[in-house]
Amino acid sequence: MDHNCTLATILPMLFSFFYIYKIFFYQSNTKHPPGPKPMPIFGNIFELGEKPHRSFTNLSKIYGPIMTLKLGNITTIIVSSSEVAKEMFLKNDQNLCNRTILNSVKASNHDKFSMSWLPVSTKWRNFRKILAVQLLSTQRLDASQTLRQAKVQQLLEHVRECCNKGQPVDIGRAAFTTSLSLLSNTFFSKELANHNSNLSREFKKLMWCIMEEIGRPNYADYFPILGYIDPFGVRRRLTSYFDRLIQVFQNIILERLSMEACKASNNGDVLDALLDLFKQKELSMDEINHLLLDVFNAGTDTTASTLEWAMAELIKNPEKIEKAQAEIEQVLGKGGSIIEESDILELPYLQAIVKETLRLHPPTVFLLPRKAEEEVTLYGYIVPKYAQILVNLWAIGRDPKVWQNPDVFLPERFLTMTCDIDIKGRDFELLPFGAGRRICPGLSLAYRMLNLMLATLLQSYNWKLEDGMIPKDLDMNEKFGITLQKVKPLQLVPVAK
Repeated sequence: MDHNCTLATILPMLFSFFYIYKIFFYQSNTKHPPGPKPMPIFGNIFELGEKPHRSFTNLSKIYGPIMTLKLGNITTIIVSSSEVAKEMFLKNDQNLCNRTILNSVKASNHDKFSMSWLPVSTKWRNFRKILAVQLLSTQRLDASQTLRQAKVQQLLEHVRECCNKGQPVDIGRAAFTTSLSLLSNTFFSKELANHNSNLSREFKKLMWCIMEEIGRPNYADYFPILGYIDPFGVRRRLTSYFDRLIQVFQNIILERLSMEACKASNNGDVLDALLDLFKQKELSMDEINHLLLDVFNAGTDTTASTLEWAMAELIKNPEKIEKAQAEIEQVLGKGGSIIEESDILELPYLQAIVKETLRLHPPTVFLLPRKAEEEVTLYGYIVPKYAQILVNLWAIGRDPKVWQNPDVFLPERFLTMTCDIDIKGRDFELLPFGAGRRICPGLSLAYRMLNLMLATLLQSYNWKLEDGMIPKDLDMNEKFGITLQKVKPLQLVPVAK
């Protein structure tokens, strides 16, 4: 009994002494980026706040575009400018391309099967190749235009129904349902949700829960020893969310396999291609399940959230809606034909609206965390081996050294001759989908859908806030996760032109 009591007293004291010594007495000969002085044991954890992207942006105004934070015992480098990001991706991408694995994504062994979290390896390259060939190549995207057009027309029918009833449209949910329907038809030749069912609401809630849990600060990441006990239940909750989604996929897969056994299936969709690879032992069933998790998580909630922010910004700036609608009318004529993807190229102002939304409200506020495999030099500083690197897209998109009036929604900035910036990872002032070898593979599909959905909503209807609310009173507060969602979902009333 006495022996146990002594251990219970000594071990915490040794633990505390170790961290105090490490922080205050250990002198390094290397020149790390500057940063706020860490507290004993906890380091700079309390600097995070409820909205870390804003906290880090404010700290960067003091310590510069690259800074060091100690999050528990994890050295974290924060990149907050396009200049540092450019050097990172062009000179150090190879040494910084792997992930710091968050404790939460170990749920259901997601880190071992997920393309998003796997290290650059043969397995990771195979996943990228499968997506590129089966879904995201230019040829595949061009060939699937008809399906995207049909899904956007379903969105338009939903808006028309709301208009006839005088009901508001939940913009985020409607966009989510459209994206989910597109992916489920592409992968499974099956409708997983429609605008009149509650299933899309349940899916959206589930996807947001996943994004929120992965994105939230977690003490098990800052003190890895806590990962064994999952003290705040993050991994346990994520396991439940992942398993619910995987069960949906497995029901569809088992149904397809039973149909194949009866010679009654030949859909030629993505699932058929994945099951062919499974039969050839090139993919395991776990790999298929987690590939589907990645695609449906990344391809639904982020697109829906971006469209919701675009419409919110436009409602607050009604003159910009009028300008976009005038452009559409000029290209297609008054009461013109249904807008198609091929028309988007002739709508530069509409594309500027999407780019400006991605600048102010990037799909992910931080790129998924990178890990330094070796000690590297970045922007004149030493990034130590095994350090975690976070690229703050929110700060880069609002950098006053790059963007004039950075907090103002101004699509016109993308129409000037001096601002020929794209979103493909080559212009480091705007990196909504990342850059380098880990750039989001779904970039082209997301961009096509965003432009097409936004153009369709603006072409067909005028929009107003419900209950006589005026635009300046619209709540633009966000809640933090991997994506930033509006605290209050955007409810808009469509008005026939």
